[in-house]
Amino acid sequence: MDDQLISLEMQKAHYEDYIKANSDWEYAGLYYDEGITGTKKEVRPALLKMIADCEDGKIDYIITKSVSRFARNTADCLELVRKLLGLGIAVYFEKENLDTGLMESELLLSIMGSLAESESLSTSENLKWSIRKRFENGTFKFGYAPFGYAACDGTLIINEDEARWVRYIFAEILAGKSSNWIAKDLNEKRVPARKGYHWTATTVQGIVRNEKYIGDCLFQKTYKNFRFKKKVNHGEHDQFYMENHHEPIISREDFNAAKQMLHQHAKEKNIVKCDEKYRNRYPFSGKIICGECGSPFKRRFNINGTLRYPAWVCREHIRHKENCSMKFVRESVLEDAFATMMNKLIFGRKEILQDLLDAIRSQNHKVSLRRIKQIEDVLESMTERRQTLTAIMTKGYLDPAVFTKEMNSLRLETAVLEEERENLTKEINGDMRKTEELREILKFTGSGEMLSKFDPELFERFTDHITVCSKEEVIFHLKCGLSLRERIG
Repeated sequence: MDDQLISLEMQKAHYEDYIKANSDWEYAGLYYDEGITGTKKEVRPALLKMIADCEDGKIDYIITKSVSRFARNTADCLELVRKLLGLGIAVYFEKENLDTGLMESELLLSIMGSLAESESLSTSENLKWSIRKRFENGTFKFGYAPFGYAACDGTLIINEDEARWVRYIFAEILAGKSSNWIAKDLNEKRVPARKGYHWTATTVQGIVRNEKYIGDCLFQKTYKNFRFKKKVNHGEHDQFYMENHHEPIISREDFNAAKQMLHQHAKEKNIVKCDEKYRNRYPFSGKIICGECGSPFKRRFNINGTLRYPAWVCREHIRHKENCSMKFVRESVLEDAFATMMNKLIFGRKEILQDLLDAIRSQNHKVSLRRIKQIEDVLESMTERRQTLTAIMTKGYLDPAVFTKEMNSLRLETAVLEEERENLTKEINGDMRKTEELREILKFTGSGEMLSKFDPELFERFTDHITVCSKEEVIFHLKCGLSLRERIG
């Protein structure tokens, strides 16, 4: 979660300052596993790297926040501590004030490790139980609202700027328009979609099938498996349906009629939901954008004499050539261009990737992190002030007009501070994601092995999308933030 990443950055900044402030210590680096469970040491690469550096003599002393941060498995905790003590390296657990170099018995550490392990399992199960109970009684608070709504203190409130387009979509469906036509119309009208994505037929269909627009709510549509991967719930877990959960945008009659209309359209086209034919079967599917009109590219087969080959062409060019003059691009040409681009990155790894990573790392977020901490402290004090005002008002010691004025002032100040905190968080997280993506591509290019052919898995792993500028040039937009131009034949 974004707020957890910010917490991690604060911890990193704290320990870096803490260690460097001690003149008797030499700072040897930070080791942290971001967003990984601590229950098994085998899935914590940074922990294993730290142990390897200890074995290489690079570390003499380790400081960690608590036993639960070090290991939430008693056996692992004891095994690691014994191993480190065997190397002459002590571990200091700040929260418990334990220094393994000064301990005569492992009993206390064993107890602490057991508590950490139990705490991890208990917290996980309690959290799941709590969420299920809130699903059951309909008190689950939303952190994210569907298009047409805004989440306010966990409640769905109609966002009229978006809701009018929800009504428009339903009206067009009921008028017999296809979801493809509606998506194209919304893009032409430049209606903003969530997260800046283009409107697609799938997005339109998702809105028409979403029960939240009639004020109902189906809880537990998805779940996370034991590997914390998000999955669609096909009956693996109980689902809970609550009617009249919030204010509706669409009437039940229109909702049911629109769903029936979608079903009829699918039946006429012989489309089966989740049919393999309509999945993204190709590596470039949904990832090629026209540099002239901004439309997505579509795959088709071209014929040249007896030669039949796959090519990608702008959808708008297919429909209206007068609106877009972009020509098709052979699939094999795009594949060769990607392989060439990756080989250039492998060859110029240090000059291109490492320099970019160093530049991002040099952007010091400590000032922003300290400001976020200040904002959170102020927000906490403002919450206490609101509670105090309410208590005084309840006892009749405060004039209602004065109470209303003070509360309105606090709400306005809170909104300003929360917006500032959100903007700072987005800025930090954006750089953090780019850093992680750069580390991934640096790790791959470090092997030095050139590509002899197109690798679809690598394309999916590193590429966000492609912009076709002309039949002679394309731009590969990588997930790490790099945009690289490549000449094509």
